[in-house]
Amino acid sequence: MSAPLTQPWTQEQFFAWAASREGHYEFDGFRPVAMTGGTAAHAVLIRNLNLALGLRLRGGPYQPLGPDAGVETVNKAIRYPDALVTCSKFSNDDRTIPGVVIVFEVISPTSARTDRFVKVREYLGVPSIRRYVIVESTTIGLTVMERSESDQIWRTTVLTEEDTLRMPDIGIEIPVAEIYEGLNFPNTDAIPA
Repeated sequence: MSAPLTQPWTQEQFFAWAASREGHYEFDGFRPVAMTGGTAAHAVLIRNLNLALGLRLRGGPYQPLGPDAGVETVNKAIRYPDALVTCSKFSNDDRTIPGVVIVFEVISPTSARTDRFVKVREYLGVPSIRRYVIVESTTIGLTVMERSESDQIWRTTVLTEEDTLRMPDIGIEIPVAEIYEGLNFPNTDAIPA
């Protein structure tokens, strides 16, 4: 006997459902997906990243937003990156942010597969996104995927503690060590606070 097929949800069904739930969910284009809680390191990385972006972009044409800002990707999926930068205006009631140019995901062991494979393809499908930065949470390192045109594939660079994350598309640079400030990982020295 076959199991009945389940109809995919719409974005509106997802938003209505998620509004009445505790916790955070993403929408993979078919159904809600629970976002698990992170570690203290994950929270520190998000804080450091959003602080660095906010200080550098304040008063300019680009606006950084934190992990509650949604991005519509392929197949109407809704993702909530740990940080993003947009060049577009939006209203207070918008559920997704238009004109996103950079997305950042702090990776954890439970999100690694989705962030490294699924979201790489989804973010590539958003024409405005020029840079996708994966931030490691168990060691110091960034994987930076970038492109200059919407029809290009990602060019990938790996950065370590001594490197600087250069983002000429928004006119700023952030030393990798600043993103990891205050964290101590095995086999590495603590990054001074």
